[in-house]
Parts: sequence; C-alpha cells; structure tokens
Amino acid sequence: MEMATITRSNIKIAPMAIVCKECDLIGDISIGARTIIHPKARIVAEAGPIIIGESNLIEEGVQIINKLPEDGSPTDETPVMVIGNHNVFEVASYVESLKIGNFNVVEVKASVGRDTELSSGCIVGAKCCLSTDECLQENTVIYGKECRRRVQQEHPFAQTLQLDFLSKLLPSFHHIRKPTKVAN
Repeated sequence: MEMATITRSNIKIAPMAIVCKECDLIGDISIGARTIIHPKARIVAEAGPIIIGESNLIEEGVQIINKLPEDGSPTDETPVMVIGNHNVFEVASYVESLKIGNFNVVEVKASVGRDTELSSGCIVGAKCCLSTDECLQENTVIYGKECRRRVQQEHPFAQTLQLDFLSKLLPSFHHIRKPTKVAN
C-alpha cells in the first residue's frame, strides 16, 4: 500500500479531522477540524501555504495546488491559498484558486484556475472549467457543456450527515494521520 508523500514541511491537522495516510500532502498545509481528506487526494503547497477551514470534504483524486505563476517567476508576496468552511471537492476536481469562501461545491472533474475566486455558495458543475480573472457572485452556479451561469436563491446545504458517516467509516478501512499536537 502506498502511503502519503510527506515532505519535511509543516502539516497541521486539527483534532477531529480525518486525513487518510494514502493522500499526498506536500508543503505548508493547515487542515481544519472535521475536514475529511480521502485517499488519493493531492494537496500541494508549492508557491505558499494552504489553509483549509473546517468541515470540508475532499474526495478521491482531487488536486488542490497553490502553484507558482505560469512563467515560473517568484512573486513579491507569498501567495496564501485560503479555503473556507463547508466546501465539497468532488472526485477528480482540480483547484488552484487562492480564495474559496464557504459552502461551495466543485463537482466531478471540474477545474477552478488560480485567478478565479469562489465567494460563497457557488457550484462549479461537473467537467466545467473556470480560468477567468474574477470573483464569482455568491450562489453562482456554473453548469453544462458551455459553462452557463445562473444565481440560485440559497447556498448549498452543509454535508453534515456525509461528514459524520465518513468520519466513522474511513478509519475502519484506511490508515488515518493523527492530529498535530499543539505546543502549550
């Protein structure tokens, strides 16, 4: 069984987070309480740290990468990727966005580029790709082959039941990384 690739970097896992050892965590990454990271997910903090909030669901094959700019040149500021609370990243989605609010869903095989910001309550539909330099209005839904847009009335529901189920199920079938001890 392949175990997580961990560099001698700074990985912080909050209590009650479930992080499977079979995922790849590279760089300076903070993972909030009740966040669940499935096996084969890949989180890479290449250009700067990644801060993941509470109660997020990161499914298999998801890639979350804080990447260096395309030209490879370092920037004056260290770009920090901040992911809020109650977000869902579905199977094989790809995210480089530096700012993601709360209650967003990135569906199966969807992609969100570095310059696109998800406010809160947004849904990026299956296989939709966003790479524009913009901040999506709250509750925006991107859907279909043409990546059409509409605004829904309310944000998606928190995945509380799914998180509860997975927090009981995953430790029965996968090795789990222990939370980071906090120095007093």
